[in-house]
Amino acid sequence: MLQNINKGMRLGSINGLRFKQLKLVILAFFILFLLWKWEKGTYYDSGILQPDPLVLTNPANSKFVDQHTSSEEDFPNADPLPQSVVKVEKQVTGAPRPLTMVGYSVDVADEKELPPPEKKECNYRNGKWVSDNRKPLYSGFGCKQWLSESWSCRLTQRTDFAYEKFRWQPEACEMPEFEASQFLRRMQDKTIAYVGDSLGRQMFQSMMCMVTGGKQRPDVEDVGAEYGFVLALGAKRPDGWAYRFPSTNTTILYHWSSTLCDLEPLNPSDHATSYAMHLDRPPAFLKNNLHRFHVLILNTGHHWNRGKLRANKWEMYLGGAPNNNWNIAVIWKAKNFTIHSVIKWLDAQLPHHPQLKVFYRSISPRHFFNGDWNTGGRCDNTNPLAKGSGIRLNHSEDTDAEGAVRGTRIRLLDVTALSRLRDEGHISRYSIMATPGVQDCLHWCLPGVPDTWNEILAAQL
Repeated sequence: MLQNINKGMRLGSINGLRFKQLKLVILAFFILFLLWKWEKGTYYDSGILQPDPLVLTNPANSKFVDQHTSSEEDFPNADPLPQSVVKVEKQVTGAPRPLTMVGYSVDVADEKELPPPEKKECNYRNGKWVSDNRKPLYSGFGCKQWLSESWSCRLTQRTDFAYEKFRWQPEACEMPEFEASQFLRRMQDKTIAYVGDSLGRQMFQSMMCMVTGGKQRPDVEDVGAEYGFVLALGAKRPDGWAYRFPSTNTTILYHWSSTLCDLEPLNPSDHATSYAMHLDRPPAFLKNNLHRFHVLILNTGHHWNRGKLRANKWEMYLGGAPNNNWNIAVIWKAKNFTIHSVIKWLDAQLPHHPQLKVFYRSISPRHFFNGDWNTGGRCDNTNPLAKGSGIRLNHSEDTDAEGAVRGTRIRLLDVTALSRLRDEGHISRYSIMATPGVQDCLHWCLPGVPDTWNEILAAQL
């Protein structure tokens, strides 16, 4: 019996030891499991890491609601829209799709502050036109101090002005409203320069009307003489205009340079002389005044045709001599070469002018239907957004402009696709100077589409 008791005690001791060992093994596994989960980031103290709140804005809940609808009229193939243009968007009234919450994980041992999420830059290219009864920003009747009569469609026989009542809404962000006094304060002691063709001049006049609200401003100073803008003998207009707002010392100017080439008279003593069109030289005005600018907006495009070159007596030059490169002599290639040349030059100058921001504005689309400007082409549609209201593109429609700024510090002001939807906004047959059978389907009524170009510019400043 004693042997049985001793045997039982030994077995109990062994079993107790095994139980303790089993407990230790289980505890060890449990600790290892906790450590593994900790490394994976499954468990964390909410006081150490809080996921950032996700702020979402549904376009349907925006303070502006697109109430505009339009018929999907198909126009002839004279001005086809790319397949990427989105047709008129209908309001969705159903429940929103589920949202995904994105959090951030950090090493708990690292006590450094969690960096804020990178702010995604607004892409103003994609979005839609929406109706807005608060538009326009100024009256075409009132802005006579700055606006050419031929571009003020309110002064013509035109009777429909629905084109004035739209604003551009970017796809993934809200574009700030343009407020004139605030803009001038932001541009205090700064000079804004538009350099380009007549579409650049429209943008300049648009900005002058926007910052004055279309009101007479006798306090605004004409400082054109400071930039050499004087009326030459026999000229219809000077090479530009410049105005200064004394309250903020803000200067806004425009210089005519339709091709962004340096033009040099071959025989300065002859009024009928031809001009060297230096494809590889920026305009002398830019070289002489770049240090005075804080914002520079460039554009070119519609003057690049044989008719314009012949009429203006422009001869292509390269390397200071007549161009013998027949590959570059092709008009569209010469234009592309010039755009790349001036952008490259500006990009090299920017380190020496840290105050300067440069924008290259993409080409403004023409809207001639059933012919061209001289063959009966028309743009007398008055139905806004007849081709659609929205744009969703991965690249600019102006591939030359996009390619020229790629890899540089010059920013693309991409307005081509969004403007292509606004064929009803042209001067059309209502131009004061229009001759019978000729319509202006290149320039825009003001107020109108170029105001949006300036709003996008102001938003990026």
